[in-house]
Amino acid sequence: MLTPEEWSVLALSVSVAGRAVLVGLPIALAVGWTMARTRFPGRTLVDAVLHSSLFLPPVVVGLVLILLFGADAPLGKALASVGIRLIFTANGAALAAGVMAFPLMLRACRQAIESVDARLDDVAASLGAGFWDRMFSVTLPLAAPGLIAAAVIGFAAALGEFGAVITFAANIPGETQTLALAIYAALQQPGGEAVALRLAGISFTVAIAALLLSEALLAYGRKRAGA
Repeated sequence: MLTPEEWSVLALSVSVAGRAVLVGLPIALAVGWTMARTRFPGRTLVDAVLHSSLFLPPVVVGLVLILLFGADAPLGKALASVGIRLIFTANGAALAAGVMAFPLMLRACRQAIESVDARLDDVAASLGAGFWDRMFSVTLPLAAPGLIAAAVIGFAAALGEFGAVITFAANIPGETQTLALAIYAALQQPGGEAVALRLAGISFTVAIAALLLSEALLAYGRKRAGA
């Protein structure tokens, strides 16, 4: 059985990772569709920038978020004027985790869209189907397995994110302390290895559960498609 503190950390971690995917996946899908279906000048540069958080140190990503959304930053002040504060909050932790997971979701979404034959979209258009009709009746159903994979990959990455989260949102128990940060905090305490190992086991279990859920959803989708 988990202790109340562990339940709190687990719930916060799932909430942060879930919000990161909920906001990031639609953006990754839109950008992935654009990169897969269109050609424009500077496309390679844009693609490199979109994937920059993969090769930048997470601490640098957290620093950039502070410069953009900190209390004294222009965007931070604009959001504060309407009652929204990101730095040192759970929403800020979700933002940091989402930024780090975004390239992984983007790549999976792009590959999912590219796996759908563009000629099917052209055929639907020739029969009078509009853009959104084609998107929801042709492209998204066929790309669904890849999109589910994108969501699972993004969730797992956000769940385990450390550097960007601790830099932008800090390690505040009950507010921003996710599983990764709680493991780090436990290791800073004398004899905290057992607690850290227990928390690592919880993190592993949640990631495996997410993977099994995605497999179940994929199997259900294939069954419906066959029917």
